Amino acid sequence: MTRRFRLVGGLLLACALAGGALAHGDVQPQPVDTGGLDGLGSEWRGENPYRGNAKAVAIGDSGYNQNCARCHGLQVVSGGLAPDLRYLPTGKEGDEYFVERVRHGAIINGMTKMPAFEGVLSQEALWAIRTYIEAKHEE
Repeated sequence: MTRRFRLVGGLLLACALAGGALAHGDVQPQPVDTGGLDGLGSEWRGENPYRGNAKAVAIGDSGYNQNCARCHGLQVVSGGLAPDLRYLPTGKEGDEYFVERVRHGAIINGMTKMPAFEGVLSQEALWAIRTYIEAKHEE
């Protein structure tokens, strides 16, 4: 394998050149155990059904840290790679934006900035993550 090394911000980064460029989407999503939450069915809800649910916050904490923190930061505090979700509006307005992004992802200038999670993580897992994000907003 051919590697190219470069210094970025004092860190030495290795970029693999064989087999295509590695990018954000190469990280395998981790499953989220939603045991203990009410099932939501296949039709997407327009508003967070778990808002204020302590069990959903705990499940969302785990799901967020396994699937979202690498870009959006630990404890929902972004390091600048992706938007700081503490500032996502709460309530229905924030729910609408959240659903659009997690279901369909974000492609900007032809590059995947956020993968689509619909069909990868369950609706229950994603709403639990939203519940956790809102709980961090309120701190």
